[in-house]
Amino acid sequence: MPSPSRRTVLATGSALGGTLLAGGLPAQASAADQGSAPSDAYAPSTSSDPWRTVLDDADLVWERMPKTWYEGPYLGNGFLGSGIYAEPGRETEAVRFNIQHSEVQDHRPQFGSLFGLARLPIGHFTLEPVGAITGLDWRLGLRDAELTGTLTTDRGTLTIRALIHTTRSVLAVEVTPSKGERDFRWVFHPADAISPRAAFKPVPPGYTGNPPAEIEQHDGVSAAVQPLLSGGQHVTAWRERALGSRRTLYVNVAHSYPKSTALRQALATVRATALLPYDALALTHRAWWHAFYRKGFLSLPDARIQRFYWIQLYKTASAARRDAPAMATSGPWLEPTPWPATWWNLNVQLEYWLIHGSNHLELDAVTRSLSEFRDHLKAEMAPAYRSDSLGIPRTTDASLVNGGATDPVLGYGVGIPGQDPPTPEVGNLTWALHNVWLSYRHTMDKSILRDVLFPLLRKAVNYYLHFLEPGADGKLHLPATFSPEYGGNSRDCNYDLMLLTWGCRTLLDSAELLGIDDKLAPRWREVLAKRVAYPTDANGFMIGADIPFAKSHRHYSHLLAVYPLYELTGDTPDEKTLIEKSLAHWVGFEGALQGYTFTGAASMSALLGKGEDALSYLGQLMARFIQPNTMYKESGPVIETPLSAAQSVHDMVCQSWGDVIRVFPAVPAAWADLTVHDFRTQGAFLLSAVREGGRTRWVRLVSEAGAPCVVRHGIAGAIEVRDGRGRPLRYEAVGDGVVQVPLRKGESVLITGKGDRPDLRISPVEPNEEAPRWGLPAASAP
Repeated sequence: MPSPSRRTVLATGSALGGTLLAGGLPAQASAADQGSAPSDAYAPSTSSDPWRTVLDDADLVWERMPKTWYEGPYLGNGFLGSGIYAEPGRETEAVRFNIQHSEVQDHRPQFGSLFGLARLPIGHFTLEPVGAITGLDWRLGLRDAELTGTLTTDRGTLTIRALIHTTRSVLAVEVTPSKGERDFRWVFHPADAISPRAAFKPVPPGYTGNPPAEIEQHDGVSAAVQPLLSGGQHVTAWRERALGSRRTLYVNVAHSYPKSTALRQALATVRATALLPYDALALTHRAWWHAFYRKGFLSLPDARIQRFYWIQLYKTASAARRDAPAMATSGPWLEPTPWPATWWNLNVQLEYWLIHGSNHLELDAVTRSLSEFRDHLKAEMAPAYRSDSLGIPRTTDASLVNGGATDPVLGYGVGIPGQDPPTPEVGNLTWALHNVWLSYRHTMDKSILRDVLFPLLRKAVNYYLHFLEPGADGKLHLPATFSPEYGGNSRDCNYDLMLLTWGCRTLLDSAELLGIDDKLAPRWREVLAKRVAYPTDANGFMIGADIPFAKSHRHYSHLLAVYPLYELTGDTPDEKTLIEKSLAHWVGFEGALQGYTFTGAASMSALLGKGEDALSYLGQLMARFIQPNTMYKESGPVIETPLSAAQSVHDMVCQSWGDVIRVFPAVPAAWADLTVHDFRTQGAFLLSAVREGGRTRWVRLVSEAGAPCVVRHGIAGAIEVRDGRGRPLRYEAVGDGVVQVPLRKGESVLITGKGDRPDLRISPVEPNEEAPRWGLPAASAP
């Protein structure tokens, strides 16, 4: 298999066509210094393409038939999704192409988010050859977001190309059969339109599945029309067209509620798209994906992890769009699951962290959803608190509605502090708004702060203020609340205390930035001054004042102040000891640990600068939990863990909390070479940096917003700091290895060792050793 080569390079210090001076600086101003986007102007300095090198190397391959969702290829565009694997029970007779859609759901809120508002399965196509399947050779090409390859039978071959068009939302599968396979066929199998949870939990009284879909013909276009008992419908429409020996299947899904307009929409989309040959569709599809990847670059010497990382970017762009629903537990791909909803006590938050560093804010559905459906957040509150408070239930549909359910069979509403028996969480909205805050910090877009974060966070924190009360010790305390998913309510629950603290601090900072003299500001300051200390014991952070951490538990809800809030960072010896003790105690209990336990532990280790520990946790994740196609399961498909593992890689490579950009802060010894390009940091900076032979050679930052630029550069010894034209740039040393550089919007800075003139070009690093590709390569593959 091909390995990345140092001969594949990209000039980073010059504009298009610019040359490098002997001193290693551009002969002309960079595009960034001229006020335009820095990355798009760069061009490869050789005929090779760094992105193509790493992406081709990361392609998933199948030389054995995938038999489950966790083994097969997957395609998507945030709305339409298809998972591909052998038809169960007919492994030599047919290949399944699942058809699912992130907007297709039920609309009966009286049965809660997990039944009445659940995502609904749509169905699948089977590709049925004439002969018995004897082998396959497939490749999921990340760069083109396309499945290609050959299916072999005892009667011949079927050559396949498949994609889900990124903007047309159409599955297109082109099949070129050999002579013996000319009579292959496609068959659509509608699914029962019932909540997938019905296969795992008792069906609530009065709940029934929707009536069967009806197959109709409309002037050459077939349609499976699925009526819904609540009104509305979803429709799968398809058409097959022949061009010579090639036959292409075009499929679209539309959902409408309460009107029954989906049929018209789906038919129109299929008719228009089927006029285009596959190659024409692929042309615009590939262009979108090529541009997507070029927004950032990362290469490291662990081939397995590097491939995994790029696959997560492919997966995220297949599962997320700003205008698509916030990812449900399985993204747009719906398989049998007890969790056919969107989960807000950890899943959504972890799903979207990687979009910031990887420079893909165009995928941010969280900020858009919370803003668009804020009235639903109000309606989900108990009536006594709707006038001035907001919250988000643990489980919702695509529009953030839970249906008011409090029965865990139906769904999980917003908890009420002090209520007994144990109830769902109080702080989920505050945690989700931390994601919004990250989007603000990585763009410095004040409209996010003004229009979304501040007004929503103000009401989320206000909900806590209804219940916060002084104790005999003079401190402010919370009544019993619930920590995900430990069990039992506890006074002064760390999950809520930590989120409340972050919320009050963020509100005060935001009000100052926005010039708002808020009447609640004195109350927020009082909370920060008088809030009870986070409950701890000899083992570190407790669940709350009433509950020690004393059993195996997958969540790190009691550690949020450490990660991802960075309210506690180990700045003092005592604080560092507390974090280390708490982390070791948490992961020291086997039994209930799951995949995201290890991604959280990796990121906390990275915070402490422990790159070896972070890499060890990622290694355990890969060995114990990640499936052949990089998916993940806990009783059903859940997508957040692999995506959060990509964020753990980010945390090892760059951290920018606390207004300081830390370059290569937690790099293990095995990662002696590292390359990043246009890595987005807080403060709206784009970072490019290269590490060679265990030392950082150069660091370049481009400012998009003119925010203060403070960087821990990691370059040993004396440094030189220059602007985009190669001129010395004034800077201030503000700590050991930390400098502050005055940069206006659009300006850049280059930091190198004194007298060093490194090659300012980006290239993939050489892998330490060969590693098997993801997918199902031949069993004998290395």
